[in-house]
Amino acid sequence: MESTFLDRRIEFLKGVGPTKAQLLNTEIGAFTIEDLLLQYPFRYIDKTKQYFIKDIQRDGEQILLKGKIVQVKMIKGKRAKRLVATLKDPTGFIELVWFRGATYVQNMLIEDNEYSVYGRINIFNGKKSIPHPELENLSQGKANLKQERLDPVYHSTEKLNARGLDTKARKRLVKNILAQLHEVDLPEILDDYIIQKLSLCSRMQAIQWIHFPEDNTQLQAANNRIKFEEIFFLQLRILQSKTLREEKKDGWVFEQVGTKFTKFYNENLGFELTNAQKKVIKEIRADMGSGIHMNRLLQGDVGSGKTIVGLMCMLLAIDNGFQACLLAPTEILAYQHYTSTIDMLKGVGIRTAFLSGSVKGKKRKELLQFLINGEIDILIGTHALIEDPVKFKNLGLAITDEQHRFGVIQRAKLWEKNKTKPPHILVMTATPIPRTLAMTLYGDLDVSIIDELPPGRKAVKTVHKTEARRPEVLQFMHKEIAKGRQIYVVFPLIEESAKLDLQNLQTGYDQLEHYFPKSDFQISVVHGRMKARDKESEMQRFVQGKTNIMVATTVIEVGVNVPNASIMIIENAERFGLSQLHQLRGRVGRGAEQSYCILMSSYKLSVDAKTRIKTMCNTNNGFEIAEVDMKIRGHGNIQGTQQSGISKFKLLNLVLDHEIIKTARLIAQHLLKHDPELTKPSHQRIKSHLDSLNRKFIDLGEIS
Repeated sequence: MESTFLDRRIEFLKGVGPTKAQLLNTEIGAFTIEDLLLQYPFRYIDKTKQYFIKDIQRDGEQILLKGKIVQVKMIKGKRAKRLVATLKDPTGFIELVWFRGATYVQNMLIEDNEYSVYGRINIFNGKKSIPHPELENLSQGKANLKQERLDPVYHSTEKLNARGLDTKARKRLVKNILAQLHEVDLPEILDDYIIQKLSLCSRMQAIQWIHFPEDNTQLQAANNRIKFEEIFFLQLRILQSKTLREEKKDGWVFEQVGTKFTKFYNENLGFELTNAQKKVIKEIRADMGSGIHMNRLLQGDVGSGKTIVGLMCMLLAIDNGFQACLLAPTEILAYQHYTSTIDMLKGVGIRTAFLSGSVKGKKRKELLQFLINGEIDILIGTHALIEDPVKFKNLGLAITDEQHRFGVIQRAKLWEKNKTKPPHILVMTATPIPRTLAMTLYGDLDVSIIDELPPGRKAVKTVHKTEARRPEVLQFMHKEIAKGRQIYVVFPLIEESAKLDLQNLQTGYDQLEHYFPKSDFQISVVHGRMKARDKESEMQRFVQGKTNIMVATTVIEVGVNVPNASIMIIENAERFGLSQLHQLRGRVGRGAEQSYCILMSSYKLSVDAKTRIKTMCNTNNGFEIAEVDMKIRGHGNIQGTQQSGISKFKLLNLVLDHEIIKTARLIAQHLLKHDPELTKPSHQRIKSHLDSLNRKFIDLGEIS
């Protein structure tokens, strides 16, 4: 590819040089001139809205002032010094205060010069000040200074600011880039038809306006163009990948529903499947019988019955002469899948085996030999399943449980377990994914959703209690244990932390022993630092009803199934994320009795913590919870997105921009339907840019 101005390394940009370039590399990941240009402002100062000092009313308000610096003084305190400058405008005086970089700022400030000041108002004991304001000297070169109406503000760091690469300097660098930019450096990448149809501005205009908009109309136009571009090309890559996979990767054909499936369904199942489960099994059966390689996501809330669906799909594979495997993220969960599968398949004639890192020596060697001979039908286990020595005779279906716990490369290794054709892939998750995120993140997968719970399942009642209500919670625990129920008590930490005021597991265990003495009660303990054998032993004691209370960290978050456990108490609930709280709550409510989730917290809560706890108390719907979680935390932190590239969006917001996402997906689908290879002359701009993106990224889109 021909190199352009934007491809040059950043040290060759006027005003940068090798030292500053190194800092821009390490602090904000800017290596080329293009990298710096595509670091957009995160907010803008509206310089048309200027305040007078006398009009300042609210603490915390962000405002713009203009005035003269009339005094600058350094004040020495007991521990550190601070810089105080007094700003005067026609209506009064206000103090500007710096606690960090005071000496640096002092050297920059000039008394009797006029400044533009922007910052957050602090009102303490009636006195107004602005800590660490952004400043611009209006007296220096004022005649030549063109004030932007919307002034860009860029993300920065203390190191950048200290080396003269603050927002003001970044603005100068970006202006320098834009002054040298030509159409050849930033060619149009969308078809004229799409630009006209959606009334989009040009690519060049979008980049100019996103940095230096003259008004909100230009800023909105730039935002719309860049957001559309971000999601449109991602959707094209995902959908094209899916199309190519369906065309090129023929799959094993599972034609018949045989004796094993029928025997299990008629004799062992013991209950009626929900309509949602039936619908999902029908979708999966159609996939596995089509001759096209299946790559399907099975999404269902905790307790919705995904495991049964997975088991019945494995029986379909076995009835057609193939083996199946199930990969789980932890040994506890994998072993539970193994024991429940053995239990459910009694009398069906299925040979099931378990493999984890703790299976060693002669036992492991025998198991691997049985597997390659075809004497094992279903293999259930942990990461050990994807190791090279594990070879199947004829693997036809690979299921991954809680798929976000595995990296893409790890999951790809499952494909290699059948050398003739890759096995059909089913990935299961109990983490509800908001629809906009699912459309984006799993656009290359076919998605099945189990959206109803089994009949007779009672919703878990969730309540919030502060420390002052501890006595009534303890009384309630005694009452439920007397009825024969079991209780989970979950803590966020194992050891004391000097930084976080958390009640840790050991202290909690000691306190519970005081209220539930060993003479009358039994308590299990499980945490991540225990040996696998000890963890399993403690879990089994609880599963078998030998212990009344399970004290644990979040190792019991996923998959553990104890129908008799009807109470989940979560200590320091404010320290847990919303999806984690929902997963923990899913450990109870698995039996016929009414179950409860009690969220214990301190009295003082942040706004986000209040929102999380209120949401938990108001709804059991995982999809509603996922939407709230995404609004609080942003799409970049939702489980699984770090591996996907979704968190790389510069402007697109998956919560707020659903209309842009929907439009981009529809246009991408329409385009590929009529021109799958993008060979038409009118699509060459799009094809050229898509090819350059595909060269930049390893295409793992076809892997589940």
